[in-house]
Amino acid sequence: MPQISTAVPGPRSIALAERLRRVESPNVTYLAPDFPVFWDHAEGCLVTDVDGNRFLDVTSAFGVVGVGHNHPRVVAAVQEQAAKLLHGMGDVHPSEVKVQLCERIAGLVPIPHAQTILGQNGGDAVEAALKTAMLATGRPGVLAFENGYHGLTYGALDVTARPDFRGPFLPQLGGFTQHLPFGCSLASIGAHLQAHRPGAVLAEPIQGRGGIVVPPEGWLRGLRALCTETNTLLILDEIFTGWGRTGDWFACQFDGVIPDILCIGKAMGGGLPISACVASAELMSVWGVSTGEALHTSTFLGNPIACAASLAALEVLEEDNLPQRAALSGSVLAIGLHTLQTEFPLLITEVRGRGLMLGLEMVSPAIALPLVPAALRAGLILLPAGDGRVLEFVPPLVISEEQIAWCLTVLRHLLTEFA
Repeated sequence: MPQISTAVPGPRSIALAERLRRVESPNVTYLAPDFPVFWDHAEGCLVTDVDGNRFLDVTSAFGVVGVGHNHPRVVAAVQEQAAKLLHGMGDVHPSEVKVQLCERIAGLVPIPHAQTILGQNGGDAVEAALKTAMLATGRPGVLAFENGYHGLTYGALDVTARPDFRGPFLPQLGGFTQHLPFGCSLASIGAHLQAHRPGAVLAEPIQGRGGIVVPPEGWLRGLRALCTETNTLLILDEIFTGWGRTGDWFACQFDGVIPDILCIGKAMGGGLPISACVASAELMSVWGVSTGEALHTSTFLGNPIACAASLAALEVLEEDNLPQRAALSGSVLAIGLHTLQTEFPLLITEVRGRGLMLGLEMVSPAIALPLVPAALRAGLILLPAGDGRVLEFVPPLVISEEQIAWCLTVLRHLLTEFA
């Protein structure tokens, strides 16, 4: 369990913050007197900082460590692969492990006869999806949704809706995206598709960074039907929601929806950077056959170590039935959060989400944001979401009921202080 033995941040974290301040661009890492702590090692749901303080991580490190930090099978796979081959020529002379991963993905995603374009992060997957849609339809327009977050590379930034990210770079963005409110009426979406004829609709089944926002029941199915009727490709961004996070392998399966293009990443690598854009072989055929110069590739495509880590993580997810475990643990956590809402109605306005992707919405950012460093001092690693009034609860899928109970106890204590 968590254990705090120094002030938070401790002296070594404070010293590292000062060193980092001198050598990193000032806009990258948020450095304040009460934030952050610098990590040293981690296991399961627990992170130990450079001062020896041990924390419970309910962020999964941005949703990445679904199988838990430093899972032994992922570590072993990385060590074994590192001893053989660190880097392969992904689109020229690939490694066998790249083939194995693409086969494994094809067997797990809900898209029949799936083919994959591998990447290193979520933005890569979104970029590949946008290009696939353009090649397939010849129509550059994209309909995306307000509060959506799809990455910060220029193609992904155009479909991302947040003005604070987009504003400084608007003169360089393509401007091919229009945004409607997330969860808005299907009639308004249908009218937009008929009037503007975009080539693709891009949506998160549950918005993550936008504030753990769940659309109305039937909305995703209706979106699928509208895309089919108007010959518009449906791209689902499951970079955050995928790989068991919401209680199903992919959040779209809850609604029985099969996208045309699926973007996946985060928990896929077990802690290493890897992502994928997935579509049917028929749709992927619009790229044509490589003649020796791929239209979309990168130096580290299909990195052998990342592929090996991903294979191990996906094996753990399946053999340990972590999607089902996320559903069960998520119910326990959700009940606890709803109890807190009952106890603190003047502070908490809503609990929402599915599986181990839950959001606690406070009455204002002035309440939620100070809770993040306060929780850190108590041994709990939290992140805000949305406009700052939502606290995310997206722990590793291996979190125990004892750890959930400890987390809720800490929150109750902090909320009592704030009340």
